[in-house]
Amino acid sequence: MGMEGERAPDFTLPSTAGGDVSLSDRLETGPAVVIVNRGHWCSFCAEQLQTFSEVSYDLWFHEKVDVLPIVVDPLPRVTEMRDRYDLEIQLQADPDGEVAEQYSGTEQTSHGLTGISGVYVIDEKGTIRYEQVADNPADRVYGNYVRYYIRNDYEPPFGGD
Repeated sequence: MGMEGERAPDFTLPSTAGGDVSLSDRLETGPAVVIVNRGHWCSFCAEQLQTFSEVSYDLWFHEKVDVLPIVVDPLPRVTEMRDRYDLEIQLQADPDGEVAEQYSGTEQTSHGLTGISGVYVIDEKGTIRYEQVADNPADRVYGNYVRYYIRNDYEPPFGGD
């Protein structure tokens, strides 16, 4: 897709914490990481979310980064996913895939409409500084990499991408 350097599409979605979450509201206090997940059934997505759950407090405490996972499912299914995997981060429900479509895209699968897995680091000005769209389940970026990427002033922390 090539969204790096572009303005991140704003969104407002229902959250498993209750109420709605807006990207623009979250960017008022610092950067954000938007993660698009395929759906509540995806074990690879759950594994990736667990890595972000482990670093989310550290990112928020030190860099004021909000982690905003988007799951292409209705809120009850998304809440079930959060609870089943004991995630410490709140998830946003995108049941029609409208937000996922603006980022990494959607596709029809045997599970119905799913998001295409993607991770976006968005600076406090709303600019996408990092984009990674997974072509297969093993091709995903995890929380620690993103934490070091942000701490390295939006540059790859290990010398390459």
